[in-house]
Amino acid sequence: MPLKYAADMPLMVKYVGWAHGGLFMAYMIQLIWVAFQLKWDIMRVIYGSIASLLPFGPFVFERSIMKDYSN
Repeated sequence: MPLKYAADMPLMVKYVGWAHGGLFMAYMIQLIWVAFQLKWDIMRVIYGSIASLLPFGPFVFERSIMKDYSN
């Protein structure tokens, strides 16, 4: 959005939006793939999905996962 208004580059919103959507889809596919590989329960998958919607949520989710799998 800053590029759209400050630099008068409205087309950048389109490309950044595509990248954002692609990364979101990659996160969700990876979440489901890992859930099947590690046999996670549905609540952990739901927490991972909710984390994808919150700012810095995936980092908090990763930290909670690493607590379970460390040592």
